[in-house]
Amino acid sequence: MQYVTRLTAAFAAVGALLLTSPTAAHASAVGSTPVQTFEYSVGGATMKVPTGCMFTHIIRGDGRKITYQNAGVDCGFVAALGSGFCNWRIDFTYADTNNKTYRTSRGKTHSECKIDPMRNNHPQTLPRYGKACAHLHVNGVRRVSQCHHITK
Repeated sequence: MQYVTRLTAAFAAVGALLLTSPTAAHASAVGSTPVQTFEYSVGGATMKVPTGCMFTHIIRGDGRKITYQNAGVDCGFVAALGSGFCNWRIDFTYADTNNKTYRTSRGKTHSECKIDPMRNNHPQTLPRYGKACAHLHVNGVRRVSQCHHITK
């Protein structure tokens, strides 16, 4: 049943992606990016993340004011049966309109393996317009990013 719930959530995220613009938003935005297949080692064991996972980044707010921000992974099909992501963290970064990063909210590195890593970030008002991004790192390597433009 847990896998059906994750699969439904993944389809809902894809549907939301098709109905909204993930690259520019005045008030709220949701966007998903596929996680590419990759392998990594943990304690001498080779872990493989298969195709079928999406990294979703959600922002709610108005202008430079962010009232809610969340990013996480949803996996479906065979990927939902895997061991997941070990030694993972999710970072949020903020860049100005010249693409210069001025703030990073680095997430905690989680040593446990999770099929659905997720992180919320605190409400805040950004000092300038530009873009807000979420980045998933696994075992110290950035594996996927998803960004939204913050515009007037």
